[in-house]
Amino acid sequence: MYASSARLGWKNPGILALIAAFSTFGIALGDQPKPANATGKTEIRVGIKGDLRGDDHRILQAAVDYVARLGGGTVHIAPGRYQMRNALHLRDNIRIVGVPGKTILAACDGFKTRLAADGDCNEQQIMVEDPSGLRVGDGIAVRDDHYASGFEVTTATLTARVDERTFRISFPLYMDYLVSQKATARLAFPIVGGWNVRNVALEGLTIEGNSARSERLDGCRGGGVYLFRCEDIGIRHCTVHAYNGDGISFQVSHRVTVEDCLCEANTGLGLHPGSGSQHPVLRHNRSLNNGGDGLFVCWRVKHGVFEDNEVRDNKGSGISIGHKDTDNLFRNNVIIGNNRSGVFFRDESEPMGAHRNIFEGNRILDNGPTGEAGACVVLRGHHHDVVFRKNTIGHSRSVSAGVGILAGKDVRGLQNVDNQFPNVGTPMKVDKR
Repeated sequence: MYASSARLGWKNPGILALIAAFSTFGIALGDQPKPANATGKTEIRVGIKGDLRGDDHRILQAAVDYVARLGGGTVHIAPGRYQMRNALHLRDNIRIVGVPGKTILAACDGFKTRLAADGDCNEQQIMVEDPSGLRVGDGIAVRDDHYASGFEVTTATLTARVDERTFRISFPLYMDYLVSQKATARLAFPIVGGWNVRNVALEGLTIEGNSARSERLDGCRGGGVYLFRCEDIGIRHCTVHAYNGDGISFQVSHRVTVEDCLCEANTGLGLHPGSGSQHPVLRHNRSLNNGGDGLFVCWRVKHGVFEDNEVRDNKGSGISIGHKDTDNLFRNNVIIGNNRSGVFFRDESEPMGAHRNIFEGNRILDNGPTGEAGACVVLRGHHHDVVFRKNTIGHSRSVSAGVGILAGKDVRGLQNVDNQFPNVGTPMKVDKR
């Protein structure tokens, strides 16, 4: 039985509302959180045992929201398995700490239904044909055959049920999703997500994506961990396994640091910094056996540092870089056994080229059995002043042919400095086509 608010000394209406929400969800409330230090920063423990008790996304969200209301602090998530039907939404000035390998956030099985009426742009509700797999609080993605991927997909939370088949949603629809274009609502969401938040740390979380039974959500709108328009974020000692999409994706987000993380066996990209993200730092991570590129440097990523990462056995390229991705440093990475090129510069015109990137001290080996012309590194399009220095580029065993660095005719100012090319027939080649 809950202690009374009077005895606890809580008079804030927001806190009383939170207690009411706990009661609605059947969440147990244990010992009350206490300030962590003299600055008033709150520290709370949540999980099977803790200040707040439960085992799904609702109890985790309740803890994060509670601490955020008090101005920020630390949420410790106890070891256990937490069923997620929506993202754990991040808030400003929050540190979330799990126990590596033991604090597991697990995606629920997915669900898909056709829309029963067109979803109109800026409408804030949807009508579905089959509501049986949906409930208020779920995270959903709305799309159709015309607006099927990327930023054209709407992600939102079901906030209320209007009637048997109609739900209100937390954000207006971004596009017109038409029944004639087979519009659908899907139970699909990031497992941890941040939208317009600042000063956040994630540590020690394991995310199980349930890719075999969940609905796919690509990296522009989702990921095991996903950020959109965020700043000053640290992600450390986290694992994302088998998410049906990208492992870790951040878009339009600045000063994001990802360290000592593992992205493995996700169906999309492993690591996906993108859409104008500035000053990212990715170091000491492993991106292994993902369905796309191991590290996809998306559009307009600038002034990044990518060092001491292992990018291995991915189905696409090891590292893909292109559209306005300039002034980045790739240092001391191990890029091995990826299905396409170890490093691939995408085909761009000169204003959109990936200029002034430096690759230094990397091991780029045994990549590209299905890559371009057997090349370990490929540069297509108009890229200038790219430096490859003191890398090992080639194969660990003898091969009959192959190219170390294959540059297109429009590449300018490419520097090949003190690189080693083991078991490569042609260290560097310019393709005149």
